[in-house]
Amino acid sequence: MPLRSTKVPRDAVHHPVFARFYAKLSVTADLKGGIAAYRAELLDGLSGRVIEIGAGNGLNFSHYPRTVSEVVALEPERTLRKLAVEAALHADVPVDVVPGAAEALPVKSEGFDAAVASLVLCTVRDLPRALAEISRVLRPGGELRFFEHQLAEGRGLARTQRALDRTVWPRLFGGCHTARDTVAAIEAAGFELGEYRRFRVPDGGLPLPTSPCVLGVARRPRAADRGGAGQDPTR
Repeated sequence: MPLRSTKVPRDAVHHPVFARFYAKLSVTADLKGGIAAYRAELLDGLSGRVIEIGAGNGLNFSHYPRTVSEVVALEPERTLRKLAVEAALHADVPVDVVPGAAEALPVKSEGFDAAVASLVLCTVRDLPRALAEISRVLRPGGELRFFEHQLAEGRGLARTQRALDRTVWPRLFGGCHTARDTVAAIEAAGFELGEYRRFRVPDGGLPLPTSPCVLGVARRPRAADRGGAGQDPTR
């Protein structure tokens, strides 16, 4: 299947000030905020070819198990991409860092065993389109591993998230939208939801707009899964 004709500029995402801020904040969050443990949980058990959407400064790379044969890591922001290239040099698995946007992945269809989305689906400009692209590049039965911000279950914080998303938050934080219902969007995109869990980061104290998170796995259905009444019950 040929690539889609939609073209996205190589540097369609460019937030140099936020990128430098994020590069420092993310390292601190990994070391002191427990984020590194969530990254390890997210990637545990992966194997084969993996595409990572929005690799940032490459903090996931050191957590990929050796059963992964290759990681194609997309990062559209040039400052973060340079840092990701440096991180890739120290990974235990082959990592190829390339420019590209989630809404138009520059790779062939059905070429990957798994896709990883880690704190990135909140920033994409068109979430349904990005999820459709992820589905396109996964083989049937391939996994989507996700660790993302999530719309709060409590009404008060959810209202705050929505208000911030409509005003200053995306401008200040590299396009981040805290009120997206990531789980619902993944299911609406046709993925089969597997196990997932909700939690807060940090897990105590006053919650932030970004505190509600979700971590889990979904699967692109196999061709037989779409067969309805014709599906083999012994599969």
